[in-house]
Amino acid sequence: MTKKNLKTILILIAFFMLSVNSIRAVRPFITDDATLIGKKRAEIANWFYASKAGTEIWHSLNYGLNDWVEINVLGFWGRSRFENAEGKTIKEWSYTLPLLQTKFLIRDYEPNSWPGITVAVGTDIPWGKGPFVAEGNNVFAFTSATQCFGKHEELLFHAQIGATYLRNKKSKETLIGVVFGFGTQVKVYKGLHLIGEIVNGDPYEHGVGSLYQFGIRQFVNDDLQFDLAFGAGISGDIKASTWFTGGIRYVLSFNKDDRFAANGRRIN
Repeated sequence: MTKKNLKTILILIAFFMLSVNSIRAVRPFITDDATLIGKKRAEIANWFYASKAGTEIWHSLNYGLNDWVEINVLGFWGRSRFENAEGKTIKEWSYTLPLLQTKFLIRDYEPNSWPGITVAVGTDIPWGKGPFVAEGNNVFAFTSATQCFGKHEELLFHAQIGATYLRNKKSKETLIGVVFGFGTQVKVYKGLHLIGEIVNGDPYEHGVGSLYQFGIRQFVNDDLQFDLAFGAGISGDIKASTWFTGGIRYVLSFNKDDRFAANGRRIN
């Protein structure tokens, strides 16, 4: 690659990195936002976790049935790494799907006004191979709230609370967990944002302890977003864990009447 070509590529990257922003959040952060993707819009998201315990690669497809309801199908695969009873390190490929979720918009938020509110319910069906497969049907429900400050959404606060219910297929034990989290997104410059969260539990994975994550979120435009973050466990089974995570989201619109305001918010 010549210096001229490299310079051209860097200029194009810089141009995209400074383009229009939007507020839509997505995994790998656990604290959800109180927004929906909108009627006849499809969101394709992919993200990964990399740690000493292995690597997980997630895939998600959302679709907006209307402006008040969206459905979500997820699955993930990767390689886990653990020690057996003899102290030998075992590496095993694993996959599981589907995780199904429906999300309802109770109230949309407005900048410097009342927060938006959503409710989500879903289940993790124990199908697949290896240690990623759930020990039973994990059913979950949670509500999320988003508070926005600033005319151009310079500061966002997200809060989430819910519960999980898992019936272990082998031991017949019933496990109930409480999940909650707090996250924030701070606009730095145009599409670049700082993000962070602290949570207890994960609706998608029963038994996850307390953790924190922080990093950056880049909105390339209304339909393309990137995340990079570092995280670590605080308590529970992941107390000694640290990880690096990243994600990418792309939205396709099948609604001919789709319009956006200058600040990136969808016009209903």
